[in-house]
Amino acid sequence: MARKATTLDTEMIVRERYEKAARAREAQLCCPITYDPKYLEAIPQEILDKDYGCGDPSRYVRQGDTVLDLGSGGGKICYIAAQIAGPKGRVIGVDFNPEMLALARKYRDDVAAAIGWSNVAFHRGRIQDLALPLDEVDAYLKANPVRSSEDLRRFEEFETRLRQGAPMIPDGSVDVILSNCVLNLVREEDREQLFREMFRVLKRGGRVAISDIVSDEPAPETMKRDAELWSGCIAGAFQETAFLAAFERAGFHAITLDKYDEKPWKTIRGIEFRSVTLTARKGKQGPCLERKQAVIYKGPWRKVEDDDGHTFVRGQRMAVCDKTYRILTSEPYTADVIAVPPIKEVPLQKAKPFACGQNALRAPAETKGRRYRKTLNAAATCAPGSGCC
Repeated sequence: MARKATTLDTEMIVRERYEKAARAREAQLCCPITYDPKYLEAIPQEILDKDYGCGDPSRYVRQGDTVLDLGSGGGKICYIAAQIAGPKGRVIGVDFNPEMLALARKYRDDVAAAIGWSNVAFHRGRIQDLALPLDEVDAYLKANPVRSSEDLRRFEEFETRLRQGAPMIPDGSVDVILSNCVLNLVREEDREQLFREMFRVLKRGGRVAISDIVSDEPAPETMKRDAELWSGCIAGAFQETAFLAAFERAGFHAITLDKYDEKPWKTIRGIEFRSVTLTARKGKQGPCLERKQAVIYKGPWRKVEDDDGHTFVRGQRMAVCDKTYRILTSEPYTADVIAVPPIKEVPLQKAKPFACGQNALRAPAETKGRRYRKTLNAAATCAPGSGCC
């Protein structure tokens, strides 16, 4: 009979199963994934054999990035990311499971020697609590066992000092967060905190690339109480629209299903479970200032709406604030919009507040300036093949 999970033992069940998977490969814990083979040559076979995932978020890493891998397991994604980020980059793996961490740390020097630099560190912690380093907590408790309420008070003060003075992952310190089939293992009551923590540690302009299992319908409670299905990345899977909504509530923008498997990984009781990779960004917070900027949405839709409720009509010069202009003229929006900057830039210190909820058109005279009367024959100055006419 399948063991039944409860709110109290979900974390323990996941830990037990992944401890076993760190000792011997378990095929049921992973989807078939193709990784760039040039990055696998430096990674020991034991790590490759005991890797469990459903996507390849490492392909979103850039050179020089500070990378955070949530639920880093045996370290495969971290060691791939280390090669992409390069010697000027930094990679941090966080995992709760001691046996998986031991596997990842076992080969840290070997991988560094193979790639030519050392830029990976692994921490024990809960991904829904990225401020608290559990290695330091364990060391404190070993030296200072809690045997009384006074001991407990001192321990709680120690935890507070760690969180405030030496957090495992500081605020605004990460360029890109990766995760490979781990978010679904977090207890449902901890998930809002998980998304807040991801948002907290990202730099402004930072991004996430999360591969995970989602379901087309919500899993019933009977399925969620099945320990085998929960630890197997099934019962805890996010319903697909709820997955996107969680990122939106946390304050992310540019939320995109970059990969959505056509065929489900598994179908159980009529519910389809499939692998997706979601990307999103941080940076839409802040004041709205008027600097006479506009953007033109290219199409193909007649109109679209962004994450702040702005509506963009195809082919129309839509007035935007400076913050929205900077967002929409950066990745991943650049292919869809035409930037219309003012002829004469408005200094930031002189910019007035902009009413962002107006969805107004921007008259060409506003960006050119009311006194703009220039006459120019572009055809007369065009070099052949320049594309200016």
